[in-house]
Amino acid sequence: MGKIKTLSKWDRPREKLKNKGAKALSDLELMAVLLGSGTTRQDVMALAEKVLKKTDETNAKPSVEDLTAIDGIGPAKAGLIAAALEFARRRIQPEGIKVAFPPDVLPLIQHLADRKQEHFLCISLNGGHEVIAVRTVSVGLVNKTQVHPREVFADPITDRAAAVIVAHNHPAGTLEPSQEDLTVTQQLKAAGETLGIHLLDHIIFNHRGYYSFLENEEFNGGRVLND
Repeated sequence: MGKIKTLSKWDRPREKLKNKGAKALSDLELMAVLLGSGTTRQDVMALAEKVLKKTDETNAKPSVEDLTAIDGIGPAKAGLIAAALEFARRRIQPEGIKVAFPPDVLPLIQHLADRKQEHFLCISLNGGHEVIAVRTVSVGLVNKTQVHPREVFADPITDRAAAVIVAHNHPAGTLEPSQEDLTVTQQLKAAGETLGIHLLDHIIFNHRGYYSFLENEEFNGGRVLND
């Protein structure tokens, strides 16, 4: 998205929020609304992008110190952002959402479809396949993120999760899994079996749709591992 001055009046975040509602805004636009304005050196959209990156890196839990380390963010704006994130966290929790089919997790992760870097996510589930937590495990380059089983399963072990679903966005290109995607999934499935935490699915997603390893039978006689 370009600078705020290059956008038509109706495409600017505040006007868009007023006319279409908050759901119509991307995360970047929502952050721009929270910030209100930029600085003399950078406009609000550029500043919002930096804050959003820090928010992603900290699993939506940046401290005031994290935020004030960003050029252009002072104590007042840092406090506003930290308070807004905590307020949302207290009232909108993914816990208890039942996952019966792969698309059931999309509302929990689809907001990351517009990210320019790959985000690898892990969704912890209890024995009834209800969501315990959704976490960002790693943030990578434009089309590559590094993940290791110990990083993926560290929190699910603490959660006492019975199963997990992993997912990552493809910023550009096809939804078809790469060889690296297949290899990582194989490693995670094997590690999960050792730990007693079942890997239910691996989902690749972007704005055009999603690809489910489970729906495409990658787990059952497919390219990953035979059950």
